[in-house]
Amino acid sequence: MMKEKNTHNVFINGPITPEFIANSIAKHSTKTDIGAHDIFLGQVRSDIIEGKTVVAINYEAYQEMADELFHEIREAAFAKYNLVCMHIYHSLGAVKAGEICLFVFVSSKHRKEAFDACQDIVEQIKAMTPIWGKEIFEDDSFVWKENQL
Repeated sequence: MMKEKNTHNVFINGPITPEFIANSIAKHSTKTDIGAHDIFLGQVRSDIIEGKTVVAINYEAYQEMADELFHEIREAAFAKYNLVCMHIYHSLGAVKAGEICLFVFVSSKHRKEAFDACQDIVEQIKAMTPIWGKEIFEDDSFVWKENQL
């Protein structure tokens, strides 16, 4: 009998709020085997592209495939690093400039594992997941976002 993969929906509609982030951190205070946390927060920038200012990004995804890839990224990180916990959340829909669209939170016994794992996970998310951002300008026109390193 095949074991069913335990995929987790990482998507949140709209921005990831400071309250959500704070609550996620607070839930880990009872886990006394953790010595380090590392957090990456991706924030929507108010870039100027061809003279127009980005006011929001509208995120879309091929959710079923993305959830599967997030699961693979998660399993690979647990296999490679000595992690205690890991959480990944990504926005769908409109996120205004200045708001959070990506939240990666890793916990381990020691800081180096947390730092290395968090950076690796973020790079894999950017490279592998089928998530697209439509950069919306003040005049409601848009361009599809091109990821930068």
